[in-house]
Amino acid sequence: MIEKTTSGWINGFIGVTIFAGSLPATRVAVADFSPSFLTCARATIAALLGLALLLALQQPRPKLTDVPALIVTALGVVVGFPLLTALALQHITSAHSIVFLGMLPLCTAIFAVLRAGERPRPAFWLFSVVGAAFVVGYAAMGGIKASLQVDLLMLAAVIVCGLGYAEGARLSRTLGGWQVICWALVLSLPVMLPITLLTMPSSFSHVGMPAWIGLGYVSLFSMLIGFVFWYRGLVQGGIAAVGQLQLFQPFMGLGLAALLLHEKVSWVMLVVTLAAVGCVAGAKKYAT
Repeated sequence: MIEKTTSGWINGFIGVTIFAGSLPATRVAVADFSPSFLTCARATIAALLGLALLLALQQPRPKLTDVPALIVTALGVVVGFPLLTALALQHITSAHSIVFLGMLPLCTAIFAVLRAGERPRPAFWLFSVVGAAFVVGYAAMGGIKASLQVDLLMLAAVIVCGLGYAEGARLSRTLGGWQVICWALVLSLPVMLPITLLTMPSSFSHVGMPAWIGLGYVSLFSMLIGFVFWYRGLVQGGIAAVGQLQLFQPFMGLGLAALLLHEKVSWVMLVVTLAAVGCVAGAKKYAT
């Protein structure tokens, strides 16, 4: 049991590390691609890869009763989070958007209770709420200089992502982690592929190499490979518990934004993020 839990935390940490590059990569990609095209193109590319993987390994089709959960998962992590963050990142830096991710562990834990039947101890919620409070307080004090509309986009993105994580992890208990994300992607393909073609730019001459790299990263790593480790970790270590590893994601993302995009990361932003990360130890201790 201990070995399985440890494996869950390792897999979860790998998944979070991969996801940390998602918002910086999206920020780069939306400089030359529209949010709608980027959202649908990344899902289409990942879905075709996922379909090839399912066929190559001869995976059985999911049961009819699994389809509603797959739809919820797809709406959360295939459509909702990528589209909402791409819309927001047209107006804010990836460093600013990453701070909102401090609320994602709390959202994931809430949906773990509502959808997966987990029951963390009261002290767990204290640490989760305190971690999220640092982020919300930072935004309320004006640390995030953006319109209310952009703030709401990021907040909505966090909520639907938490739902997609919890729902996908719940289904992974029986269907398998990588199978869940692959089937969710395949399920979205009949919608995403036509929209990709409709929103495709008439010419790609204006698209620079950084945007192509960003598209490649969010398609291959953010949309597929990251979920292989993430859902496996959530199942092995518990959705609410391992979900707290997402408190590390803002810290990793801020580092990438500063290193790769040369975005300014204020000391206040670092303090808030580090404070949120500090809550993960307490949350882990009282998760079960």
